[in-house]
Amino acid sequence: MRLNSIQGIEGKEDLAPSKAGGLERSCKVGFADGMRIAAPSHGVERIEARFHGNAFSPHRHDTYALGLTLHGVQTFRYRGTERFSSPGNVIVLHPDELHDGAAGTEDGLIYRMIYLPPDLIGAVNGYRHALPFVPDPVVADIGLWQALAEILFDLSEEPSDLIMDDVVMRLASGLSRQAGASPRPIARSAKSAVLRARDFIESHHTEVVHSEALEAASGLDRYELARQFRRMLGTSPHRYLIMRRLELAKRSIAAGKGLAQSAADAGFADQAHFTRHFRKAFGMTPGHWLAMRSASSA
Repeated sequence: MRLNSIQGIEGKEDLAPSKAGGLERSCKVGFADGMRIAAPSHGVERIEARFHGNAFSPHRHDTYALGLTLHGVQTFRYRGTERFSSPGNVIVLHPDELHDGAAGTEDGLIYRMIYLPPDLIGAVNGYRHALPFVPDPVVADIGLWQALAEILFDLSEEPSDLIMDDVVMRLASGLSRQAGASPRPIARSAKSAVLRARDFIESHHTEVVHSEALEAASGLDRYELARQFRRMLGTSPHRYLIMRRLELAKRSIAAGKGLAQSAADAGFADQAHFTRHFRKAFGMTPGHWLAMRSASSA
């Protein structure tokens, strides 16, 4: 069963109309390709993407990617299968899962998405369980829809601490509900070790981080750390390090700094190294990302 419309769900009946930044008008008269990116807040990124044809090559985030299809048909390949979403559906992509993105019809596609760090989902239950995995990336779940509408309704407004806390709790509950399986417990010692390793990476992400340093910081050998890190944070220590560098570089280029300097400041060997990792993480080159972002704000 699919939710038949983005309207008629209590709390955010007007996500598509003019209150959402003129979305309804754009859907009626056509629109240019572009991305609208909200100011980062609470460690979360929120975007609106509008495009025709293929927009994103295969890539993978280290966050949950949770979204609402607002206009058109959203098509993407995920875990070896072609998937489709239309207005009313909720998109649920697990961290580190390869996927692409395209508009399924000539009418183009509009959707809004939140990129939610696994840290926030884990914190809801005190990191006592492994991350929930939702096997179907396109779901009909009113609870998830309402929580996402709450945080995606107005991208120009920064959500308050209280709103964010409530939304994260509701999203965590919805992910667990859709996962279906009983949560897998994480030992308290493993939790502490992973959090120490995470903090070490975040403090040294522009530097070369060696396995021995993470072993010393966490108290686990490198292989057990890799296993527990993935269970708690959805990715490997290496990918976590690369993604922190990419976040830093994205902020730099968005602020007007050149690609080469942004890459160097973030710890990449050179601009080509940065571009390869950027495309693997976001499905486009840094230049294309910047152009899409600029087109939306023009």
